[in-house]
Amino acid sequence: MVQVDGLDRLLREHPFFREFDAEALALMAGCARNERFEAGQVILRAGDAADRFYILRHGDVAVEVAIPGRGRRPLETLHAGDILGWSWLVPPYRLTFDARALTLVRAISLDAACLRAKMEENHEMGYRLLQRFVPVMAERLTAARLQLQDLYGPSAAPVL
Repeated sequence: MVQVDGLDRLLREHPFFREFDAEALALMAGCARNERFEAGQVILRAGDAADRFYILRHGDVAVEVAIPGRGRRPLETLHAGDILGWSWLVPPYRLTFDARALTLVRAISLDAACLRAKMEENHEMGYRLLQRFVPVMAERLTAARLQLQDLYGPSAAPVL
């Protein structure tokens, strides 16, 4: 059984959730679980169902994209305190990028279907969650755009 009290506390202590009241935190904690990924382990794979998002508590994660003819290329490195995954908010709920643990990673994951249902029940919580995620989405898309400009720019040398 999930230890909601412990997860509730971990969510409450994270800056991403600072504006949520105890009721909203308890609702979200009901969708949460602890996760662990070993260095090199794939956490997310582009095209798969976006069924979770992660709050990184420890470790580093590479957000990557597969470039035809060039292999996998990092777009961004995330660290403890960062949020991983936003595709769970946007239909058809498919992952956009890959993510791989660079080191041992400990995270809290939140089940997307569970959380979307709770957002429907508690619109204020849903609105606040969207307010928190939109800047994350914008930051990730900007990082991806800048990295892809470097990869596909006129001075980009072929990678062998």
